[in-house]
Amino acid sequence: MELEAILPALMFALVLVGVLSGYPIGFVLGGLALSFGLVCWGPQVIPALFFRCFMVLKTYIFAAIPLFVFMGIMLERSGSSERLFHAAHLLMGGLRGGLGIATIFVCTIFAAATGIVGASVVTMGLLALPPMLKRGYNKELASGCILAGGTLGILIPPSIMIVVYGPMANISVARLFFGAFTPGLLLAGLYVAYIAIRCFFQPHLGPPMPVEDRKAVSLSRKLYLTITGLVPPVFLIMSVLGMIFMGVAAPTEAAALGAFAAILLAVGYRKLNWHSLKDVTYTTVRITSMIMFVVLGASMFTSVFMGLGGGHFVKDLLLAVPFGRWGVLIAMMVIVFILGMFIDWIGIVLIIVPLFTPIAATLGFDAIWFALLVMINLQMSYLTPPFAYAIFYLRGIAPPEVTIAHIYRGVIPFVLLQWTGLILCIFFPQIILWLPGMMFGQ
Repeated sequence: MELEAILPALMFALVLVGVLSGYPIGFVLGGLALSFGLVCWGPQVIPALFFRCFMVLKTYIFAAIPLFVFMGIMLERSGSSERLFHAAHLLMGGLRGGLGIATIFVCTIFAAATGIVGASVVTMGLLALPPMLKRGYNKELASGCILAGGTLGILIPPSIMIVVYGPMANISVARLFFGAFTPGLLLAGLYVAYIAIRCFFQPHLGPPMPVEDRKAVSLSRKLYLTITGLVPPVFLIMSVLGMIFMGVAAPTEAAALGAFAAILLAVGYRKLNWHSLKDVTYTTVRITSMIMFVVLGASMFTSVFMGLGGGHFVKDLLLAVPFGRWGVLIAMMVIVFILGMFIDWIGIVLIIVPLFTPIAATLGFDAIWFALLVMINLQMSYLTPPFAYAIFYLRGIAPPEVTIAHIYRGVIPFVLLQWTGLILCIFFPQIILWLPGMMFGQ
């Protein structure tokens, strides 16, 4: 094998070794970039990498990351998710599998409000899992619907993944926001259909709420809970996204408005105090710092990797796959899926986007369509062992009777549903492209 092929392959292999060893991926990527750069080019690589990092930090759209993170955490601390689930619980609890359906419904709205999977999974695990277990729900089904619903936050706008992916692929974040809506709602619909159909034929998996419990809450109380729990967060989400979609504000300015509105919502719910504001701010700084360290490390890595001919190596390797461009697409989707078992989505995006995007363009694939396929695929990274972060989030707050085996078995049907949604988007590209085409033209 030629040296041009050995060095990129060795870099990529060492990424997996470093991550599997437990080191933070940002430091693994940055350290490998610096090491290989010094060996291959000498000390002059240091100012080159410094300039690369400086250009990344100057990217204006990245300013939206701490603002969207702040908005999501503040909404979670305000108790809006608790109000949402309580209202959905009363409205849908009478159906077979109604609590599971209510969980997906609340997760879908909460996903658009936070964009943070960890917050969604932990919050819904605390809110939804105890009532489902109390009502005799199957542990696998209860765990699976919480995890699948929680991962919607990484896809449904405003998504942090989209904010990171857009600048890397040189694609409009607003167009990606539009494109992500329909596949996100498609996945939510698949989850709801699965829960409803399975519980219809197997009622013991998700028994309905007893009639006396439903009658214990008056209609006026249900209406009050629905209005106070549903309307404010939905109005906030629609305001933020509406400003982006109508061209009134860029994603960064809209994120600032959303962060301010989340503070007002917390004030309205009487949940804002100095302690909560300080906690939200510190958490935002920690999450944003983690994201930006990975962004910088991955930016350094891709610079060195491409400089060593890694882009040509990967391109030649993929274009040699049989069955033409569709064979290449399948190979790329399988690679993303496998990487998702071992690497966090941020690292995957920042590694594969510079490699796969030019190949997809060469093969004639629409940039927005291909980007959304990758992002739909990356949802599965939260549910596929060994590094399934969402599973560990839920296991950390689940009661003792819900074991890791219950959770693993519970996610299998939902991972298959995610693959179903991905395949539907491949065969029917308009699922992704229709809304951006309507708003921006072809």
